[in-house]
Amino acid sequence: MKTNAARTVSDTQAQGLRVIDTDRAGPLSKCVRDALNAYLENMDGHEIKGLYGLVMEEFERPLFETILRHANGNLSHAAKMLGMTRNTLRKRLTDYSIDRDH
Repeated sequence: MKTNAARTVSDTQAQGLRVIDTDRAGPLSKCVRDALNAYLENMDGHEIKGLYGLVMEEFERPLFETILRHANGNLSHAAKMLGMTRNTLRKRLTDYSIDRDH
């Protein structure tokens, strides 16, 4: 019996798509790490507050905008790609004042 992960990989390969095995050292993680290091260096000893919220907004806003654009504004498709419910996605878009047709 195949696991969900194995089924997903097999289905993806059957569609001719390449599966990239991601780990914590992948290109996205490296970009985030590099951006955080640059930010911290630029703060040059100044007090840092609310970094988590800042990072999440800086990451989530372009994530939602990009996925929504890729899904041609289809919330159901975008939510499925993100692994969240449509209602959760709708709330996050409202939180960031992102227009669905963005």
